Amino acid sequence: MDNRSEIRQFLTTRRAKITPQQAGLPAYSSHRRVPGLRREEVALLAGVSVEYYARLERGNLNGASESVLDALARALQLDEAEHEHLFDLARTANTTRRTPRRRAPQRVRPGLRSLLDAMTEAPAFVRNGRLDILAANRLGRALYWPVFTGPARSANLARFRFLDPRAADFYPDWDDAAHTTVALLRTEAGRDPYNRDLTDLVGELSTRSEEFRTLWAAHNVRLHHTGTKHFHHPAVGDLGLAFEAMPLPTDPGLTLTAYSAEPGTASHDGLKLLASWAATLEQPDQPDQPETAPTDRHTA
Repeated sequence: MDNRSEIRQFLTTRRAKITPQQAGLPAYSSHRRVPGLRREEVALLAGVSVEYYARLERGNLNGASESVLDALARALQLDEAEHEHLFDLARTANTTRRTPRRRAPQRVRPGLRSLLDAMTEAPAFVRNGRLDILAANRLGRALYWPVFTGPARSANLARFRFLDPRAADFYPDWDDAAHTTVALLRTEAGRDPYNRDLTDLVGELSTRSEEFRTLWAAHNVRLHHTGTKHFHHPAVGDLGLAFEAMPLPTDPGLTLTAYSAEPGTASHDGLKLLASWAATLEQPDQPDQPETAPTDRHTA
C-alpha cells in the first residue's frame, strides 16, 4: 500500500465530508466545485498556509509535527479512530520504507486459551488485526459455526462476510457488518502497512468482491470496542448480543471479544439453547469444522 496515495485519499475523502456550514464558515456560493471544504478553507481552519496544506494533501506528511496533525484533525472534525489513523499514516511517512513481509504465525498463549475455556456462559474468541479467529471457546465456536465450516482455508471474518453467501443470512444487518469489517481492516492497514498477509487479504477481497472494493475506496476507519451485534444463527435463530472487544497488551495485535445477553431476554434464552446445541457437537482442541450440521429451528 503506497503511503502517499493513502494519505492523499484519506485527507481528500475527509475534506469532502465537511460542509462550510458544519465548519462554521460562510458558504459564499451555492455552486461549489467540490462537495465539501476547499483546500484553502481547511488551511484556514488548521492555521497553516494553503501551500503547506496542499503539500500535506498530496501525500507528504514527512516532518509534520504533532501540533500540525492535531490542528488538521480539528479542522477536518476527525473522530478518535480517524485521528489515530492520521497519526499512523504520519508515522509511516516518517520511517524508512520497508518491503512488505509476511508475519510469523501468531500464537495464542496457553494461559489465554485456558481463560477462554473458563468462560462457559459467554461466546468468546481471540482474533488478530486481519480478522483471523485464532482461538475460541466452545460457545464462540458454536456462535460462529458458519465461519468455521466455510470453504476458506482459515476462519477469517472478512473473507466470510464478503465471499461466503451464507453471510447474508448470518448477519441480518449485512451492510453494517460489511462497513465495520472494511473499516477495521483499513484501520489495521494504517497501523501495520508492511504486513504482507494483510495486503494479500485486501487484494484477494478487492479482486473477488465489488462490494469490498467500493467500501475500501471510502477510506473509512473505526474503533470497535463495545456495542451490540445481531446474528441469525442457523441452529438457534435470532440473537442480539452485547460485545466487548478488548485489545491484549501482553499480546500486541490480538483482541479478545466476548458476548453476553440481558437475563430474561429472548437472546439470553437463545444463548442457553446455543450452549445445549454446542454440547451435542464433537469439540476438538482447535476450532475445526463440526462433523454434523445444525437444523434451523425457523425452517424445520
